[in-house]
Amino acid sequence: MKAVYKVADVLSQESERLDKLCLNSWQERTLHAVRKCRTQALGGHIDVCNCCKKTHISYNSCRNRHCPTCQGHKQKLWIQKRMTELLPVGYFHVVFTLPSELNEVCLHSPKAIYASLFKAAWATLQNFSDSPKHLGAKMGMISILHTWGQNMSLHPHLHCIVPGGGITKSGKWKQANNKGKFLFPVKAISKVFRAKYVAELRKQIPGLPQSLYDKLFSKKWVVYAKAPFSKPENVVEYLGRYTNKIAISNHRIKDVNKINKQVTFNIKDYKQGGKTKQLTLSNDEFIRRFSLHILPKGFTRIRHYGILSSSCKKEKLPNLQLKLGGNSYVNHLPKLEEKTHLKRCFKCKKGILTTLEIFDKRGPPKNWKVHYKSRIKS
Repeated sequence: MKAVYKVADVLSQESERLDKLCLNSWQERTLHAVRKCRTQALGGHIDVCNCCKKTHISYNSCRNRHCPTCQGHKQKLWIQKRMTELLPVGYFHVVFTLPSELNEVCLHSPKAIYASLFKAAWATLQNFSDSPKHLGAKMGMISILHTWGQNMSLHPHLHCIVPGGGITKSGKWKQANNKGKFLFPVKAISKVFRAKYVAELRKQIPGLPQSLYDKLFSKKWVVYAKAPFSKPENVVEYLGRYTNKIAISNHRIKDVNKINKQVTFNIKDYKQGGKTKQLTLSNDEFIRRFSLHILPKGFTRIRHYGILSSSCKKEKLPNLQLKLGGNSYVNHLPKLEEKTHLKRCFKCKKGILTTLEIFDKRGPPKNWKVHYKSRIKS
């Protein structure tokens, strides 16, 4: 179902003031890109269906990773790729969360805060996997950064999928010593994660006040580890929901009031069991919160580690899949579809769209429908 309201609608209302509602020029550029997405400002193309012969006009997407309109196909492709890399073992969903005391630092040094989060999370898992008491083998991890809560406040946390075991030095698979119920002891993980993160933060941002570190060590840090999924493919489908998410999707926006300049959107109240409620913010506050989650330029928000890193996947993963599951498992892995620029006709749902003409921001030619209909018939 198509969303009635979009983030772009709010940005368009305040297009002349966007520079005053965000922290830097990179955020401003991103907001303008989202505002122009699939509008005449970015140009477009005229397509014809090879089946029903209908002509369609389509405006170009901004392709910005923070745009809620451009993420659907990327998410599907990511899930499809990860499916071909699955091992026939139990996978865990682990979440590393930063305390709110770091939010103010995050506003001024987001790259350092987020980079430290990735490093500390992987160092924590390595600490346990290297120990013969817990595993004594090389593990892997796929991690995805999220920076928001339901109300679009700053809430940095890392969603990770972790196989419940690793490869020993002899090249054999070793299951974690958990009887399949948990990855590692959660309380122990939390303490190690806190120590690893603070140590990394001292390197990344020297000169932070000691009072901040005192607050960080006085709090219990939260690491969540969900019980293993019943099937390996379930964890990828579950985590696939998080890959190309942004601070808010268009479908959550329920009203954009042009007169009062307010935005109303759905939120889930997890303190009341995930009950759906509505929150209304002024345009200014909505844009300010949305801007908080625009990542630094070039920052990688999905990272692969250990046996799931790019180098290991090419060299060791195929052999490991064969060893653990045999040919029957490998043969049943989904095949990755070839990349194609062909598009399905959204009118008849059968034909493929072919581009007849590309136009710039000045728009399509006048009377384009009549012109191209006569051309197609002839």
